[in-house]
Amino acid sequence: MFIFQSLVASSIIFIGLFVSGDWTLLKREMKDYKLGEVSYMMTLAWTAISWGIFSVGAIGLISDVSSLFSNSISTVGLPIVPVFAAVFFHDSMDGVKVVSMVLAIWGFISYLYQHYLDNADLKKKTERLALKFEKPGNANTATQ
Repeated sequence: MFIFQSLVASSIIFIGLFVSGDWTLLKREMKDYKLGEVSYMMTLAWTAISWGIFSVGAIGLISDVSSLFSNSISTVGLPIVPVFAAVFFHDSMDGVKVVSMVLAIWGFISYLYQHYLDNADLKKKTERLALKFEKPGNANTATQ
């Protein structure tokens, strides 16, 4: 299903590129790239490869664990991108990037804390249920 959605989206973008006539500007965009044509092509290629790896990993997390966990891992990855851009590409770190990073980290910590609370609540319920069935003379004691 995911491959079909990606194929349809890529096809629509590809058709739109040619219908709008923007394909004629691609060569000029590549020549005007500050770091050179090879750098432009490497950026495009590695972006496509990294998105492919991310997509396969996200689908793997969804099928093995849950979609919520996959979304949480994706959210925790959001703050990493601006930090890498600032370190490796000397990109500026403005207020919007900092706020988005803080919100992404806060969201992930909230997910972990809620998971902790749910687990603690489940342990309490399990302990109460175990104590209920361990009392001698209890009519609900399982004899099977």
